[in-house]
Parts: sequence; structure tokens; C-alpha cells
Amino acid sequence: MEKYPGKKNIAVFISGRGSNLRSLIKYSKKKNSLIKIKLTVSNNPNAEGLKYAFKSKIKTYGIKFKNKSNFEKNVLKLLKKNNIDIVCLAGFMKILSGSFIRKFSRPILNIHPSLLPKYKGLNTHERAIKNKDKFAGASVHKVTEKLDSGKVILQKKVKILKSDNVKILEKKVLKVEHEIYPKAIDKFLTNL
Repeated sequence: MEKYPGKKNIAVFISGRGSNLRSLIKYSKKKNSLIKIKLTVSNNPNAEGLKYAFKSKIKTYGIKFKNKSNFEKNVLKLLKKNNIDIVCLAGFMKILSGSFIRKFSRPILNIHPSLLPKYKGLNTHERAIKNKDKFAGASVHKVTEKLDSGKVILQKKVKILKSDNVKILEKKVLKVEHEIYPKAIDKFLTNL
């Protein structure tokens, strides 16, 4: 892997407000951080997170996702041009193709709002509440061609209270996501 003076070059993919992106940017500015966020890519040109990345002097690209293969072709060029070592999916609401994953051929990490392997895909909080689970949580995992099935790097639980609804649980899990994503990246990079 190419190094950026002691740090790995990261691209963060988002679709919305970019709250995990903010957490990663904050972490990347720490002296002992192992990453430099070089670009932020979104399938939504109006994503709130792009504005935040731009203010943080990170290159931003909002590319409409009309055609998956064109989107992926353009993004692969960007990743290569910017010498990206790792892609971090942070609330990126599109599924990358197996072809993209193979062509990039470097690690892609994702943060998922459940305790994988439980509740892959969408509506994780509704499913956890409906099944009367005692715990929910977040997982950071390596992306493979199978949805939410890659090796889990780090997980953290939150207790589901009887009074919790989907909104409350989502907030509790999001807080955990912000906490564990930087730690998972550290863990992943120190074990490379």
C-alpha cells in the first residue's frame, strides 16, 4: 500500500448528513491518527456531509447514481488518481458491485447499525425492536461481495430499553457508531 507520510489515504463515501464522516474527520486531525481523508464521495450531490467535508478542506465529489456502472467507473478513476489506500463507507446507501470491489482491490470498510451477522441490510432498528432484542449496536466490517457479510473488525452493544422507539434507538446506535469507527480503523490498520 502507498503511504502518505506515515498515514493511509482514505476516501469516505456518504449519502446524507455525514455524521460518521464528521467523526472520522475529527479523528484524522489527531496527532496520532493513522489516516488522512483525501476525498469524500457521495451519490447525492446535495448531501449535507459534502458541505462539511468541503469546509474541512477535503476534496468532495457529488456524482449522481443514475447509472451504477458509470458511477463506479468514475469513482475508481478518482480513487486511483488520489492514491487511496482504503475506502470507508459511512452511511453510503448504495451497494457497490463485486466488480468495483475487485477492481479497487484494496480494503473497503463499512459501518452498519446492527450487531452483525444479525440484521443485514435496512431497517435494523425496527427489526431489533420487533424481535424484542435486549441489545442493538453497531459493527464495522470489511466489505465483501456479499451484503454486510465481511469480517467484523469491531462491534459495540447498546441496551434496548422497553421505552425505546426506532428514533431513540437510532440515536443511541449512531453515538456508538461515531465512537467505534475511528477505533476500528486503528485496529484494522495496526493489524495489516
